Amino acid sequence: MRIVTRPDFDGIVCAVLICEAEKITESIKWVEPHEIQNRLIEIKEGDIMANLPFDDRCSVWFDHHESNRIGSAYTGSFKKAPSAAGVVYSYYKGKIKRDYKQLVKETDKIDSACLSIDEVLHPEAYPYILISMTVSNRGVTEEPYWNRLVGLLMKHDITGVINDSEVKERCRAVVEENRIYKTVLSENTVLNKNVSITDLRSYDKAPEGNRFLVYSLFSEAVVSVRIRYDDPERQKIALSAGHNIFNPKCRVNIGKMLSKFGGGGHKGAGACRFLTSRAGEYIPQIISTLIENRPEE
Repeated sequence: MRIVTRPDFDGIVCAVLICEAEKITESIKWVEPHEIQNRLIEIKEGDIMANLPFDDRCSVWFDHHESNRIGSAYTGSFKKAPSAAGVVYSYYKGKIKRDYKQLVKETDKIDSACLSIDEVLHPEAYPYILISMTVSNRGVTEEPYWNRLVGLLMKHDITGVINDSEVKERCRAVVEENRIYKTVLSENTVLNKNVSITDLRSYDKAPEGNRFLVYSLFSEAVVSVRIRYDDPERQKIALSAGHNIFNPKCRVNIGKMLSKFGGGGHKGAGACRFLTSRAGEYIPQIISTLIENRPEE
């Protein structure tokens, strides 16, 4: 039996909960949604998938992304909820003996971006938020850390986790990274009416940082767009978008809209990947839809 999930904080907490509830016999398989959508990953009988689009080859499936809702029968649970971890926790409530209520509550808050301006500007004062920022998909070299975090969250409270030597060092690095990223956003973001557009295609490797920071810097925007190359050869582009959590006037269902471009997500945030050759067509369409700011019929 194997867990297949996404390498973000919600996916990590899903893995913690499933490990507590089931007899997992194989290493966690960490994948991105587009790898499932394009059937690039072998999914097999016995796999428990969480926080990812449905694959009919799996045995159990959990998710909460509106764009991933399916009409066919399956084993598991889908709910429109703040986090996939919350869906998993509710499903396994009778099998999980340890109290994970606070962890799930914080995961709900982080994954649904229900944060205050102080939490965004000073994550170092909020341990759950800071630890979530140490989880970044920068390739398979990060897998040992994701697995380490799963193990730590199963054994320790948040104080014990954040005092782990590797976690502590990554938290320190995140604080410095966010400081630099604030300058990157200021220099590479433009406002197009109600949309802030951060274009990082001039970088060989797109800078990482606090994904909520742009909302505090460009408060007049109701939605943000972030564009970067997704591979060293610059053959693919990754585009993400999100409602401004401090100016909640965007009426576009982001996940539903981006599903038309090979992506998906929540109503308030999502992402897609496409060939660079489609950029001239796709990016203007996406930005135009966001500027119009009309809910779909």
